[in-house]
Amino acid sequence: MTDSHSSFTPAELRKLRNLKSPYGIQRFLDAMPYHLANTAWSPLRVLHENTAHCFEGATFAAAALRANGYRPLILDLEAENDTDHVIAIYRVSGHWGAVAKSNYTGCRYREPVYRTLRELALSYFDVYFNLRRERSLRTFSRPVNLARFDHLHWMTTDMPLWFIAEYLFEIHHYRLLAPGMQKRLHRLDDRSFRAGCLGRAEK
Repeated sequence: MTDSHSSFTPAELRKLRNLKSPYGIQRFLDAMPYHLANTAWSPLRVLHENTAHCFEGATFAAAALRANGYRPLILDLEAENDTDHVIAIYRVSGHWGAVAKSNYTGCRYREPVYRTLRELALSYFDVYFNLRRERSLRTFSRPVNLARFDHLHWMTTDMPLWFIAEYLFEIHHYRLLAPGMQKRLHRLDDRSFRAGCLGRAEK
């Protein structure tokens, strides 16, 4: 790990490194139950609890990517009449991919085939919807390198990571839709809605 403040034990580091690749990290996240609590656990807490929601899954994935030689990058996808979605991003041969935990089927892993972050963000558009079946994705943030929070021990702290969530609210986001597009959007058909909600955790 490049984080000089890391306090992962050797066994915990081995567990992260044994995931080996972005896809290995995604499989590990997929095997975890999705939880609905209003928490902001650190990657270490997620590792111990073996459950996460979208924000925690993204920060965990960023830490695991870091353990495997990638930069710990995340991206915020901002929605209207819906919750935001945070993903961990990585780059292979100049192309972007993503690792993510989601309560919806289509908002998870992306292979590294996208030339730009806009292309990557747009790949989530059709599968990002609210319970009124509205396609709700509107903007995406610039990438955030979580190394900027190393002094706050973001990977292993017992404190919640709300400082990262707050930072995501503050930074610039780029629009995905041109003026007028939003009014022409259609709601999801029943089959697509049911497919996207497959396995969804509910209170």
